[in-house]
Amino acid sequence: MTTGTPRFRLGFLTHVQGRGDDPARTYRNAQELFVAADELGFDVGWVAQHHVAPGGGGLSSPWTFLAHAAARTRRIRLGTAVTILPLEDPVRLAEDVSTVDALSGGRVEIGVGSGSGEVEYAAFGQDPARRRELTSENLRVLRSALANEEVRTPGFRIQPAAGDFGDRIWQGVFSGEGARHAAAGGSNLLINRAAYGFDAPTDEVQRPWADAYLGAWDRPHRPRIGLSRFVFPAKDKRTALRQIGDDVHRAALRMAESGAFPKGLDAGEALRRFHSFHGHPDEIVTALRQEKVLPVATDLITQFNPAVPDHDAALRALELIATQVAPALGWKPATGTPIGTPTDITPVGA
Repeated sequence: MTTGTPRFRLGFLTHVQGRGDDPARTYRNAQELFVAADELGFDVGWVAQHHVAPGGGGLSSPWTFLAHAAARTRRIRLGTAVTILPLEDPVRLAEDVSTVDALSGGRVEIGVGSGSGEVEYAAFGQDPARRRELTSENLRVLRSALANEEVRTPGFRIQPAAGDFGDRIWQGVFSGEGARHAAAGGSNLLINRAAYGFDAPTDEVQRPWADAYLGAWDRPHRPRIGLSRFVFPAKDKRTALRQIGDDVHRAALRMAESGAFPKGLDAGEALRRFHSFHGHPDEIVTALRQEKVLPVATDLITQFNPAVPDHDAALRALELIATQVAPALGWKPATGTPIGTPTDITPVGA
């Protein structure tokens, strides 16, 4: 692990989930996570878009949310992991992205993906069988719009004019083929916290995807790999499990119904399937040092999903990540202007 500069970037991802039926409180709490992460020196705050809440998350309109977060924060970068691109008009999306980028002083990162829910696709009048085709076509239009090119009709360019998004577009993938496709298009790579449909450990499944991406990369600037991992530090493992154990088990059982996980999983196997790093910070650091994808990642993106810890526990976990876990891996909190260019960062294991 590197212990000096240059440095990797530290992020956190929220699916904007809460307990009960008070979405306003859930959204306020998620905004407070952004404020806390900004103060703690996290480099990037990410949100995930979900149009159907059960088992996923509660945020359908991520760019509205990030516009509000931009006003409440000073330096943390603001991104989506992911925006469900087949369900968006890419020109309208580019306008929203450029607006939030202007309001935030150029702090936006946009991650896109195809989503997975057939109900979502039906609600938006799209065919889930075309998700790959729609993702590719909409990404082509989105790139053109964010490059301030004419789109769809002569003389039309988005406003406000976009900043340089050449190295700020990310794609979420679930295979080596998808990783090579992302590299061919010049996208940064987003790797999910867990690999579904596999019995092998998540990092053993995903490391070849990262290697395929790096092998296919042919752009002049350095490639970037964002690695999402379920990281929940607490006083000790028992305390952590009290906050996350039941949620993770329930989520695994739900996923078993769709075939992503085997049926009948116990709580321990559920935590393994979600590739969970939980417990005392020292335990987490030891486990992360054995992580097979982390050495080639330029961004470590921590998240608590599918757990929904109470707000105070979530804030404490963010604090422990920023003050104990990440520094032990070589990260230092940033000061001054946000880190954004490829020359500012290096893989964790470099």
